Amino acid sequence: MPRDFTKVIEKIDLIAEKVYNDLKSSEIPHLKLPTRTKTNIRFDEKLNVWKYGGNTTERSAKSLDGAYMMLRTMYMVDFIKDMIKANKSSTLREMYYISEGWDLAKFHSQPESDSLAEDLEVITSCMREDFKLRPEEDGARVIGNFTLEEMTRNKTKKKIHCQDDVGDSGYTIPYNVEPEKITFKGADADFILAVETGGMFDRLVENGFDKQHRAIIVHLKGQPARSTRRFIKRLHDEKKLPVLVFTDCDPWSYRIFGSVAYGAIKTAHISEYLATPAAQYLGVTPSDIENYKLPTDKLSKEDIHALKSELSDPRFQDRFWKHEIKLQLSLGKKSEQQALAKYGLDYVTDTYLPEKLAEMGMLKK
Repeated sequence: MPRDFTKVIEKIDLIAEKVYNDLKSSEIPHLKLPTRTKTNIRFDEKLNVWKYGGNTTERSAKSLDGAYMMLRTMYMVDFIKDMIKANKSSTLREMYYISEGWDLAKFHSQPESDSLAEDLEVITSCMREDFKLRPEEDGARVIGNFTLEEMTRNKTKKKIHCQDDVGDSGYTIPYNVEPEKITFKGADADFILAVETGGMFDRLVENGFDKQHRAIIVHLKGQPARSTRRFIKRLHDEKKLPVLVFTDCDPWSYRIFGSVAYGAIKTAHISEYLATPAAQYLGVTPSDIENYKLPTDKLSKEDIHALKSELSDPRFQDRFWKHEIKLQLSLGKKSEQQALAKYGLDYVTDTYLPEKLAEMGMLKK
């Protein structure tokens, strides 16, 4: 992906040039891009990730709504160019509100503007960060025995040890985790444990799991942000550390794992930069519900529909996932990470995780 902003501007200009040439040739302006649905993702054998396939959709000014979208596209590329030239950045939320000044081109909702930004990524093969666009949400947290070097706002490099130089909340992952912002130095750990919930992250930190079991613990903060997935991907690749994902036992949590390991459908165009194909699912699994006799809740209609959808999702087709999803549908139950507290606050770190890690060959039994 380009980090030379001159090249980014060149790619953006090509979009405007395409629309201009269509008009000059008396053609209706249109742009083609891959269909962003699960039916159009294919496994890339070379990259070992899920990418968009050959199905395409067309953004055209043929209809009134299409003409408005094409107009918004031109305004957005102009806005991005102005930011790059002024060395400014904008949150996605700010860009949505800025469109209020675009007259007929203003967006009706933020999801509409976010989706168009993603379309521009697909068309240009750039990342959102290349457009100087950043998310609104805070970064996730990480703690463990490793050192990184971060470029500060004063343009000086600062080394941070992610155990000794941080508090109990850990190091906060910034929205930009590319090498010009963060470089990884020494890492004395055996694996990366990506944890869905903040409560479980805090439990593992309070119990000293990172020190006792030489783990780097990352809080996914629910569905993980791009920067979190990119951080995990880089740390795995550069420090050769296995990645294990620890979530709740429900279909939405399985999709959290899927976005870490296989890539999310919305960002399949940049899966090779965000996904960690070697990541393994640690739990909680439907089998754990039975094996550990965990407290449960009944599956909702939405849960059942999501599980059935995952049975046809190309990212969940191996034997493990087929078995666990079918088992959960037969049980009609779901469970949470915190359900392990049934056996006490130390059970997850003293018993559950060591047993699961031993099964996966990460610890000696």
